[in-house]
Amino acid sequence: MERNNLYPIFLKARILNVLIVGGGNVAEEKLTFLLKSSPDAHVTMVSPMFREGTKALAEKVCVTLIEDKYKKKYLKGKHIVVATTDVPEVNVQVWKDCRAEDKLVNVADNPPYCDFYMGGIVTKGNVKVAISTNGKSPTTAKRLRQFFEEVIPENIDDLVKNLNEYKKTIKGDFEQKVETLNEFTKGLIEKKES
Repeated sequence: MERNNLYPIFLKARILNVLIVGGGNVAEEKLTFLLKSSPDAHVTMVSPMFREGTKALAEKVCVTLIEDKYKKKYLKGKHIVVATTDVPEVNVQVWKDCRAEDKLVNVADNPPYCDFYMGGIVTKGNVKVAISTNGKSPTTAKRLRQFFEEVIPENIDDLVKNLNEYKKTIKGDFEQKVETLNEFTKGLIEKKES
C-alpha cells in the first residue's frame, strides 16, 4: 500500500516572502487560499496580466503585483515560490531556478515539480488542521476539509485557551504536566457506547 511520506509543518507566512508566478485563475486561487489561512502573509506576484479579482484582493492586503514576464531576478529574497502559469516551459524554468537557489517551489498541478503541496486547511480559532492526499486528489482533500469544518465544534478555541490556562497551574516537571493534561483530556476522544 502506498504511503504519504510528506512532513506537515505550519509556516509563519508573515515572516516569509512568497512569490507567485502567474496572474490567471490558478494564481488567484493560490493567493486566496494562502491569504485565507495567513492574511498577514507577504506575497509578491509577477505576471504580464492580473485578474480583476486578484487586483482587488491585492489592494486589501500585503500583496505586491509586478506586471512583467517571469525573470530569475524576482526570486531574490523569496523563501517560497508557487508557479501557476499556463506555459509549461515557464513553470519548469521557475522550478529549475528555484532548485539552483535552494528555494522551496510548487508548480501547480505538476507533482514532480513540487517540494510541497498546498493541502486542505480547517481553521477554528487557534486550532488548524491540514489535510494532504499526497498530491493525488485535491477534490478528496476539499471534501475532507468540508467534513472537518462540520465536525470540529466552533467552541474548540475556548477549550484550547482554557487548557492553556490550566497547564500554567499544574505543578511538576514536563512529563508530569503532559500526564496530567492527557488524563484531563482523554474524555475528548473516547468513543461513546451506543
